[in-house]
Amino acid sequence: MDILLLHNYYLHRGGEEQVFEAERRLLEEHGHRVSVYTLNNTALKELGSVRQAAFSLWNPAAYRAVRGLAPAGGVVHVHNPFPLLSPAVYYAARHAGAAVVQTLHNYRLLCPNALFTRGGRICTDCLGRAVAWPGMVHGCYRGSRAASAVVVLMLALHRALGTYRRQVNRYIALTPFARSLFVRGGLPREKIAVKPNFVAGEPQPGNGEGGYMLFVGRLSPEKGIGLLLEAWKKVKGGRLVIAGDGPEAPRVEAAARADGRITWVGRLALAGVAEQMREALCLVVPSTCLETFGLAVVEAFAAGTPVLAPRLGALEDLVEAGRTGLAFAPHSPEALAEAMEYALSHPQEMRQMRRAARAEYLARYTPEVSYPLLMQIYREALADAGEDSHARD
Repeated sequence: MDILLLHNYYLHRGGEEQVFEAERRLLEEHGHRVSVYTLNNTALKELGSVRQAAFSLWNPAAYRAVRGLAPAGGVVHVHNPFPLLSPAVYYAARHAGAAVVQTLHNYRLLCPNALFTRGGRICTDCLGRAVAWPGMVHGCYRGSRAASAVVVLMLALHRALGTYRRQVNRYIALTPFARSLFVRGGLPREKIAVKPNFVAGEPQPGNGEGGYMLFVGRLSPEKGIGLLLEAWKKVKGGRLVIAGDGPEAPRVEAAARADGRITWVGRLALAGVAEQMREALCLVVPSTCLETFGLAVVEAFAAGTPVLAPRLGALEDLVEAGRTGLAFAPHSPEALAEAMEYALSHPQEMRQMRRAARAEYLARYTPEVSYPLLMQIYREALADAGEDSHARD
C-alpha cells in the first residue's frame, strides 16, 4: 500500500511525535511504501502574525506539496495538521485521489486550546458550538484573544465548508471516551474508529524494586504537577521521582530542594523512561485535563507497572481500578495522597497489579495488536473514498 504520513511538529517534542514515528516504522516494517511530509513550528518565528493566521486557515505551499506527494489510490494519514499544514492538506489529498485518515491526538477540532481546560478546571463551553466564541473571549489559545480568534475562525470556517465531515474518510480516536466527545462535537459517528496507541519495540517488564512513585511527562499545569506536589506533602514516607521538563520545572526544582524524598531527573530518552518505569512501584498520572489517551500509562503497563489515575476522561478507559492500578477523585490532592499511601502500604496487591498491567499491555497495546487495526481503518477509508468518487461521477 502507498501511504503518505503528514505531521506538524511542535516546538517541544511529545507523545504525538513518538506515535507518528513509531507508526511510520511499523508500516515500513510491514513492507508498505511510506513517504513523509512534515513541517515544524520553529518556522513560526520567521512568519509575522498575519501570515501565521493565513497559513492556519489555508497553507497554499502545503497544499501544493501534498497534492504532488499524495498517492492516487493510496492513503494520506494526517497526525497533527495545526497550524502550518492547515486543512488544505485534506483537500490536496482528496484532489490527488487519495483517501484521508486523521488521528485525533488532541481535541483541537472541538476546543481552541485542544485540552478542554481553563483556569485549572475542565471546560466544555465550546463543545458542539458552530463558532467556539467562548475560547476567543477567554483567550484559551496561548493566553491571547487575538491568537484564539484565529483558531476559532479556522474551526468555524472549515466546519461551515464541511471540511471535517466530507474531506476526511476516517478518523482514529484513541479511546471510547474520546470518540464519544468527538461525536458530541459533530464529527460523523460512522467515520470514527477506535485504535489505541502502542508501545514500540519489545519492552521488558520490571519488578518495581525501586519502590518509588513515578511521574513521567511534560511539566505543565494541565498535567497536574501542582496537584501532585500538593498531594505529596500529605504522604508519609516514600519517594517520588519526577521525569520531564516544561514550564513548571522551576516549581519542581524548588520542591525537590525542599523535600529530600523528591528526585527530579529532568527529561529522559525513551530508554531512560523505560528503566524508570520498570523499577517504579507505580506511575502517577495526576492530569487535570481531558486526555485523549495516556501514552505514559501504556508504557507503564509494558513495564508491568500499575498506574494511579483520576476518574477522568480517557484515563478511565485505560486504567481498571483494583486490577491495573488505582483510581482517585480528580482535582483532589487529598484523594491522590490517599491513593499513593494505599499503594505504599499494600505491596502484595501492587505485585498482583503488576501482572495484570503487563497482561493488559500484551492484550491491547503491542505493535502486533495495533497493525491489523490500522490496516482495517485504511481499508475502510479507501472504500469510503471510492464511494465518494463514484458519487461524483
